[in-house]
Amino acid sequence: MAETRIADIIVPEVWAPYVVQKSVEISALFKSGLVAADPRIEVGSRQGGETVNMPFWSDLDGEAEELSDQKALTPSKIGTGEDVAVMQALGKAFSSNDLAEALNVDREDPAEVIASLVAWFWDRNMQYRVISQLQGAFAAANMSDNILDISGLVAGAAVIDKVSFADASFVLGDKYESLSSVAMHSKTYSKLYIDDLIETVKGSDGKSFPSYQGKRVILDDGCPVSSGVYTTYLFGPGAVGYAEGDPKVPAETDRDSLAGVDVLISRRHFVLHVRGVKWVGTATISTGDEIGGHPTRAELATGANWTRVYDPKNIRVVAFKHRIAAA
Repeated sequence: MAETRIADIIVPEVWAPYVVQKSVEISALFKSGLVAADPRIEVGSRQGGETVNMPFWSDLDGEAEELSDQKALTPSKIGTGEDVAVMQALGKAFSSNDLAEALNVDREDPAEVIASLVAWFWDRNMQYRVISQLQGAFAAANMSDNILDISGLVAGAAVIDKVSFADASFVLGDKYESLSSVAMHSKTYSKLYIDDLIETVKGSDGKSFPSYQGKRVILDDGCPVSSGVYTTYLFGPGAVGYAEGDPKVPAETDRDSLAGVDVLISRRHFVLHVRGVKWVGTATISTGDEIGGHPTRAELATGANWTRVYDPKNIRVVAFKHRIAAA
């Protein structure tokens, strides 16, 4: 019997969109509501440029005037601003060694099994990049209004508990209800769990998930930790805008006949953008098959590459810096 090859079971134009759909379906970021599709974002170097401009109307300010037949009303201008997102273009090649088990599955469609494995790969990598961008956004010089940092307080006052977490929830003042979920390190979660503060909630799909003070919990050990200081992110629905692009060749197969190695290549163009925090950086120029510059995770995590353009209360994310034990 002839040996099964990657090219025998993968139809790129059918398989690639399925991988994108599957990675969104399994993503904790999408399920929590942190990441949501943004119709304003059109991704792709073929549309021109590596950034996406997203103009917005500024809030109306000032006070209402008393009506009088002696004095006309004074018109106020409606202001505008511009948010800017940066496109991320990534790819990964998987060799036959990576896919050997999937090629030999019994009673399952190997193309679907491989797609699921690749979707999990992209889910992890997109989560890494969301956390990196949150790091960079909150390191921007004008983001202090969205940060609560208790890590420098004395002894137990620096440790996360129900009171300090509630304080973090109210950093946005009367917009506190816009924060519906929280991403935290597993050690932060462990501390709250030991304190018997974590609840288990059943969602509308019948599946259970952890909750803290009414907020859905996402565990991610990519949440920053430095010298015993942990960063926990509280966020609201759609705080991170998302759009998928259209690489010229999103999926393809190859074979090194002399080495006897099959290769599957997966490419993604996408935007993941903290709404209201503008990209002002210059991304590294790619040396691969993509045109232009696309940011590395280190560049996404650099504060100098970002600046806040929304009112702080309209940025539906709060960074809470704390310890999990007294120093």
